[in-house]
Amino acid sequence: MILATDIWVAALIRRVEQGGAFAMILRKGDPRAGAVLVKVLDRPNGAARLYAEATRGDGERVWMRPSQSEVEAELDRYIERAANIDPDIWVVEVDDQKGRNFLIEPVEHG
Repeated sequence: MILATDIWVAALIRRVEQGGAFAMILRKGDPRAGAVLVKVLDRPNGAARLYAEATRGDGERVWMRPSQSEVEAELDRYIERAANIDPDIWVVEVDDQKGRNFLIEPVEHG
């Protein structure tokens, strides 16, 4: 069973806060089925990363980096384009001194 997006986002924010970091919703989308982008700020290293949920060929939900850029302004432009295409999208920003994403689902690298 897949959780409603608003419940999944609330759980992510709770994990972030329990881990001693900060998270906020930058954009609310469809509460039941909106896609999610997670922007992670790694301030000590001056980097940012963006993660998007995807479904692999075998049906497993995973996270991937839709842009390999680590420049926050470039990622913000990507987010803006994605929101123009999909008005139901959610955007969560995680600000963590260790650069952790707090995602518990698999993250595809590459």
